[in-house]
Order: sequence, then C-alpha cells, then structure tokens
Amino acid sequence: MHVRAATFQIQSGKMQEAIDIFNNSVVPAQKAQKGYQGSYLMTDASSSKGLSISVWETEADMLAGESSGGYYEQQIEKFGSALAGTPALEHYELSSENSP
Repeated sequence: MHVRAATFQIQSGKMQEAIDIFNNSVVPAQKAQKGYQGSYLMTDASSSKGLSISVWETEADMLAGESSGGYYEQQIEKFGSALAGTPALEHYELSSENSP
C-alpha cells in the first residue's frame, strides 16, 4: 500500500471549518476513488498546522488523482480561504501496519 501525506497551514480561526470540510466533503470524495483504503486528519490548534494522510492500494491509484485539474486539486479547492497556502505533498510506501 501507498500513503500520501499533505502538510498545511490553516488560517487563524478556521480550524473547525477545515475539519468539517475534510469530514463532510473530502472523505466522501476519497471513498469514491479507486484504491482508496482510508485517511486520517491530524491538527494542532496551537500552531494551526494540519497533516492529512491517505492510504491507497497501489502507487498508481495514489498518483492518479494528482494530475493537473484532477481529484486532488478539486479537494484542495474545497478548503477555499481556510488554508494558508498550498499543502506540501510527500509520498511513502506503507512498510508496517499495526492495529489492535
């Protein structure tokens, strides 16, 4: 499996708005994507930073939505003025998974 990690800065006072957009709009769109396995959103209210991690069955599935004007860009646009700048993306191979 493969992981997309996006780090971003959230505008002051927009933390809950960003969380709501992620839960109510981004997650349903993710679930419709081929190879989607799950996602997590972490936030730090004291620094207004966020980290989104999404897990994908294959590297091709993960990268498919990142083309210009594609799925990923559409999701970022949903946040509008809640984000301060463009998220930084990194890609990883999931090397170990441990669940209870």
